[in-house]
Amino acid sequence: MKPIVAVIGDRHCEPDTPKAILAFQLGEALIDAGYRIMTGGVGSRDEIDDGIMEFAMKGAKSSKNYHDGDTIGIIPGFSPTKVSKYVDIIIPTGLDVYRNGITANADAVIVIGGGAGTLCEMALAWSLFRLIIAFDNVEGWSSKLAGEKIDNRIRYNDIPDDKVYGVSSVKEVIDIINDKLAKYTKRHTMIK
Repeated sequence: MKPIVAVIGDRHCEPDTPKAILAFQLGEALIDAGYRIMTGGVGSRDEIDDGIMEFAMKGAKSSKNYHDGDTIGIIPGFSPTKVSKYVDIIIPTGLDVYRNGITANADAVIVIGGGAGTLCEMALAWSLFRLIIAFDNVEGWSSKLAGEKIDNRIRYNDIPDDKVYGVSSVKEVIDIINDKLAKYTKRHTMIK
């Protein structure tokens, strides 16, 4: 089974901007490397401006290794039509922003920029013991938290450098996922 990587970030970014280009390249590279992509799923069909999610999904579909089912959208509403046209598997949750907890529980979470919703997803991913990788070369929460621990807990005794891993290129993302994903196996079971 292919690991699922969540791509999160700005809800809106203009085409041909550094964030949009980065998201497209990331989506393509993740599928090229054998991963599946999960996002919050909203996009142009929902009459919402294109954002990181839309560009990442579009990049995924441009990969030479793309197969039907490689893009997953965790939709905030119940309507399966309120979704990006690049989503293969549509999961309409009806949970609104609370669906961030589902997205944050992917095998790994990659962050490009982002506002309050992205910050929420990053904090949830941290609490859920997920591998988090954040771009440090774009504005938003990804650059603010890249290279940092979100709190002082020790999530993994055998990963001394556990943190939000900061990157500035798509190649670095793929290298970190390939190197570290197998170490991030712990799953949240309940609050103790």
